[in-house]
Amino acid sequence: QRADTATLDLLSWERAEALVLRYDDQRVRTVTLRSKIARAVSETLRDADKAREHIAQEMTDWLGEDVTKNMLDAYASEAREDHTIPYLRLLALVHVTGDTRPLQLGAEQFGCAVVEDRYLPWVEAGQLAEVRDKAEQELQAARRRARKGVRG
Repeated sequence: QRADTATLDLLSWERAEALVLRYDDQRVRTVTLRSKIARAVSETLRDADKAREHIAQEMTDWLGEDVTKNMLDAYASEAREDHTIPYLRLLALVHVTGDTRPLQLGAEQFGCAVVEDRYLPWVEAGQLAEVRDKAEQELQAARRRARKGVRG
C-alpha cells in the first residue's frame, strides 16, 4: 500500500513566523517614547543569547567606537533619561543581536513596518492588487454612469 503524499499532515502544522516582528505591547507600554525605547533595549538585551559584555564588545568591533556594558545598562534603564541609545548604536545592537524589533518600534511611530527583503515582492503584489481593485471600482462606476447617460 502506498502512502498518500498529497495530503498534508494536520498534526505537523506549525504557525508561520510573523511577517513583522514586534515587542509584546505589555512589555514596552510606557507613558513616554523615551521610556519605551529604554524598555525595548532592555527586552532586546534580555532576549539575546549573549551576555551584555559580549554584546557591548561586538558592538564596539562593528562600530569602531567604544561601547561598554555600563552604557548598555544605561540605555536599558528608564531612570537614565539622559542616556537614550543613539541611532547608530541602535543599529549596532540590531546587527549584533539580530533583533529587528527596535527598528519596528521606530517605524510604527510613522505608520510603517519593517519587513524582510524576501517579503517585498508580496508587499508589491498587495499594492498592485489594491490599485487593481480601485481601478475596477472606478470602471464599474463609469459603466453605471454610461448606462444612465451621465457624463462624469
